[in-house]
Amino acid sequence: MSREEKKRKKVLQRLLTPYLLMVIDEETFEERAQLRFSKLKALFFGFFFLCFLSGSIYSVIIYTPIKEYIPGYDSSELRKKAIQNLFLTDSLIKLYNQNIEYLNAVRKVLTEDISFEDSDFIEAESNSAAQFNPNFTQTILEDSLLRDFVLQQDKYSPIVEEERELKSYLFTPASGPISQAFNLEEKHFAVDIVLEKNTPIKAIAEGTVIFSEWTAETGFVIILEHSTGMLSVYKHNASLTKKQGEAVLAGEVIATAGNTGELSTGYHLHFELWIDGYPMDPENFFKFYD
Repeated sequence: MSREEKKRKKVLQRLLTPYLLMVIDEETFEERAQLRFSKLKALFFGFFFLCFLSGSIYSVIIYTPIKEYIPGYDSSELRKKAIQNLFLTDSLIKLYNQNIEYLNAVRKVLTEDISFEDSDFIEAESNSAAQFNPNFTQTILEDSLLRDFVLQQDKYSPIVEEERELKSYLFTPASGPISQAFNLEEKHFAVDIVLEKNTPIKAIAEGTVIFSEWTAETGFVIILEHSTGMLSVYKHNASLTKKQGEAVLAGEVIATAGNTGELSTGYHLHFELWIDGYPMDPENFFKFYD
């Protein structure tokens, strides 16, 4: 037998050597208890006891509130706040995108920068529908948008008249001859109404003032936002009676006619009507002169 085998055998014998642990009364020397064990049994017992102790501590930490007091461990309150912040962030992103779209629409109104691709697409769709359906009656885009506006106004009204003039919902901003009509090709997205100095300019419908400032090219400008994506623009005014953020009623005076701005050539009102980000011909909605 080699020396290494002898060492292994001695180690195994030491592990298996039985021991007797006795508990004796010190005064009477009476035996109270005894325990037989070996080193190997003690090692196994210690290992299982260590596993049991570790599992118990882990369970207490995981399934009891004590885990919240451990540094670096996220509490349920923190997770709840994290979820709330996630939803709040998502809502803020959506609101931000909506505001960007809205500001872009207002920018189009101020700069009169618009692409006609969508308008051409609408016209092409109408023409194709007329070709495939001989009984198809082509509708005017302005009329469809105005009808939608009227339906929104009557949505919560208890009384709905069956035969009501659509145009009665809108007030004419001012009456006078047209010096320059609406023209898409020339990018004149408005009608110029010849007026006397300081003629009252009225709001076409109930809304909110979203712009009321002086501009170098168009003088005093006021823009109103109405329901269903409708914007009305009034330029070259002599003065403005409403400020940004104020609410106006239909027919309320919001400005006086003037001849302000570098692009003005006389006393008149440059009036624009925009629906869903697209310019509309105001003469399809209003009668500016008799």
